Amino acid sequence: MSDLYQRASQAMRAVEAKPELIDAAIVNLKSWLEEDAEGAHLDALEALLRQGNADELVSAFYRVLPFGTGGRRGPVGVGLNRINPRTVSACVEGHIMWLKQRFSSAERLKVVIAWDVRCFKDQRGLYGGHTSLHGTSSRSLGELAARIYASHGIESHLLLPHSERLVSTPELSFAIRHLGGHGGLNLSASHNPPDDNGVKVYDERGSMLAPPDDQSLLDCVAEAKASRPLSWDGALNGGWIKGLQQEVHDAWAATVALEAGDSPKDIGVLFTPLHGTGMVHDVLTAAGFSPQVHAPQAIPDGSFPTVPGHIANPERPVTFEHAIAHADDDVSIILGTDPDADRIGCAVRHQGEWVSLTGNQIGALVVHNVLKRTLKKQPLVVKTEVTSGLITAIGEAHGAALVDDLLVGFKYIGDVLKRLEVDGEAFGIQANDVQFVAGIEESHGVLITDAIRDKDAGGGALALTVEAARAKKDGKTLIDVLESLWQDHGYFINEQLRERFDGPSGPAKLAAILEGFRESPPSTIGGRSVERFVDHRDPAGRFGPILSETDNASRNVLSMKLSAGDNDDGARVILRPSGTEPLMKVYVELKGRPNTSNEGRVELKSTMMELQRGVRAMLSAEVA
Repeated sequence: MSDLYQRASQAMRAVEAKPELIDAAIVNLKSWLEEDAEGAHLDALEALLRQGNADELVSAFYRVLPFGTGGRRGPVGVGLNRINPRTVSACVEGHIMWLKQRFSSAERLKVVIAWDVRCFKDQRGLYGGHTSLHGTSSRSLGELAARIYASHGIESHLLLPHSERLVSTPELSFAIRHLGGHGGLNLSASHNPPDDNGVKVYDERGSMLAPPDDQSLLDCVAEAKASRPLSWDGALNGGWIKGLQQEVHDAWAATVALEAGDSPKDIGVLFTPLHGTGMVHDVLTAAGFSPQVHAPQAIPDGSFPTVPGHIANPERPVTFEHAIAHADDDVSIILGTDPDADRIGCAVRHQGEWVSLTGNQIGALVVHNVLKRTLKKQPLVVKTEVTSGLITAIGEAHGAALVDDLLVGFKYIGDVLKRLEVDGEAFGIQANDVQFVAGIEESHGVLITDAIRDKDAGGGALALTVEAARAKKDGKTLIDVLESLWQDHGYFINEQLRERFDGPSGPAKLAAILEGFRESPPSTIGGRSVERFVDHRDPAGRFGPILSETDNASRNVLSMKLSAGDNDDGARVILRPSGTEPLMKVYVELKGRPNTSNEGRVELKSTMMELQRGVRAMLSAEVA
């Protein structure tokens, strides 16, 4: 092992990166090798050396894989900065410590575990052949987690090996509440490439942890000792592993289906789970619709073989190509879900052509739909700041209570529901005065019932289908509905720019750009004056004092309001680093006015292009 350490260290020192990053990687490599030789995947380390892939060695060891907006997510591989049995075990051990602190008086702790369809096959070719990491799957990591929980006397509810079905993210959230669990664990990388995986931790309300609870979890993970899991048979025979029953799935589908209300059911729907866990067709069936399932993509397969680029992300229009090619003539809408079925995508047949909807368009249609219901209380709509202002405009027109400027991450929508439930108040809104109807995130995240506390493609699919059926009855499509929303509330244009910062020095470069803007905020962008510059890390701002390191990281967001133009009511530019990838994300919104003509829309699109050029120029100047 010492020879392996010496060779790997020497290879790392030849990498072009900051010395402190190299030093950190070497220190972490040493602790990795010393802690548990059996679980260190020595053959994978040897493979990287044979491949001459020292850059990957540094990247895999220079830090501990961080928690982002949706938990830990990243490439499967060897090292502290990768997803593997050891890093997942540390999360589980930390979660156990956190649970025992939080529920110190509980006689028997209970968690729910779910996973998606991923299985590591080294499609990137980093290791050049088979290693002990190959075959690491979301299921195998979930079953490992159950054995670790069992070793600490914690009961796990999960699918047993003979089960042919899968559990989606929203079902996991629902199951925790339905079964009276104390928390949950999800093994999934959402819509990431096939070789990625991840782990998300949930609290007793079925929510991902928000600050400062996520910080206390991280502190526990940092203190966690090496795992000594029970054998599967020992955990099962000891009663620590329980099968997750079909009744839970049926209850989830029935609960969401209740939100359909009274609506026409005559609409042709084709659903594709994109080889993942999605079963939103069960929600639609429970609500009285008759959806078709796209059979070729209903086969669970973590390589996503029929999806272009093998990226099963319904945010990408190209993802729907296979389903569109096989859609019957009577199909009006196609619905798709990502591998863990929390995100919803939609393609609409309009005037003989298929049109894919953006996440902001889906959110607007969903809010428009749910606000038509007759309620005894004021409706409450919750969204993140980067989500389209069209949703705010629709909510205001319906007299809804609004929380519309949350930080990025659906956990913050869940946190609003938690505050209402526990404290009776959130952001000045009294729980007794409102009824939650929708939570919206621009990245295709929708929630229409507080029985679930994470984004739920089932609810999004239901609201879209109900609205499409109503539109069809009037001889229209969802595109026509969108057109009426733009005419009534304003023609909003939303675009997102992404700048990658790969490699060990990437995060430092990204951080330096944001700090540069903090020190010297821009006065103009794309020819527009910056009328307001907001740093969400400001303790005197909207979100108050910094609660934790995780809060500080999540609030690394700069928001700018730009002046109005001749044909618009102004623009917004929001900068933030991705929580799970080495990306700078820039959200640009242009607020067009109601009743904007076609010529005016062309002008607005030209203005948006100018704004994007201005943003790129601003970033380039800061990098230089």
